[in-house]
Amino acid sequence: MLIKTKNSWDLTENDVTSESSYLSRRDFVKAAGIATVGGAASILSPELAFAEPALSAKSNPYDGRDLRGEQTVIEAVRGYNNFYEFGMNKDDPARNAHTLKPEPWSVVVDGHCENKGKYALEDLIDFNNLEERIYRMRCVEAWSMVIPWVGVPLSSIIEKLSPTSDAKYIYFETLVDVEQMPGQRRGIIKWPYREGLRMDEAMNPLTIMAVGLYGEKLANQNGAPLRLVVPWKYGFKGIKSIVKISFVENEPNSSWMRLAANEYGFYANVNPNVSHPRWSQAKERRIGDFSRRPTLMFNGYGEQVSHLYEGMDLRRFY
Repeated sequence: MLIKTKNSWDLTENDVTSESSYLSRRDFVKAAGIATVGGAASILSPELAFAEPALSAKSNPYDGRDLRGEQTVIEAVRGYNNFYEFGMNKDDPARNAHTLKPEPWSVVVDGHCENKGKYALEDLIDFNNLEERIYRMRCVEAWSMVIPWVGVPLSSIIEKLSPTSDAKYIYFETLVDVEQMPGQRRGIIKWPYREGLRMDEAMNPLTIMAVGLYGEKLANQNGAPLRLVVPWKYGFKGIKSIVKISFVENEPNSSWMRLAANEYGFYANVNPNVSHPRWSQAKERRIGDFSRRPTLMFNGYGEQVSHLYEGMDLRRFY
């Protein structure tokens, strides 16, 4: 029998506002000028809009003490994305991601671990023990969302793969396929997209591998069928459509570090005290709000993760 220990940041099921309550905010979102793509719902192709079957997940929304009434409408979550494999504009992924074929899906595992191999998605993810996690999500461009993810702790996958003591970091890769991801024909970055975490970051209880949101499978533009969610870091750490996991000894060189190392460091922790070279990170605008709000250190998850960075200069290790 599975016994869940209630965390200090958990909400009860009654504390979480239903999806239907948020869908009524569509007009408000448009009036606020948030859906700058001309109304996020209208750009979704029929096969991407509310077409996925429901996922069965245990009610276990993490954090959320300040998130009552703040979940982002699903139209915005599905219609306002960074996913350069499908285009550089925020509305491009929702328009173009229909070419991605997320089923069947497999993930290659290599590096310093005992259980290397090629895994079907259903062998890597325990779909019988999915959890819902309501997290603040912060983009480096100073916009943010509140999203109810569905997934499993990354730690549960790591334990299954049995890394050795030489595994100091975990490294992820996105699919490379110009037919499925036509944006890869442009040399925006050196494909495949790669991201990594230190092992203690990966094992933190807040870090999850998501397969859905709002109780439905991930839409293609949100990173189907498998993506990383690390809520105390900027959004570019949340690598999408993962096809490879490597356990490595040395700090990996992630995609944005290769592209602009002076702007995007390995850690990418949300830090309002360190400005991006081209804009301030001190405030953010949550999708659905008119005004900006102060950015929270570690995106509000300092209680759970600040110990990971004790003794580190967070202006240097950005």
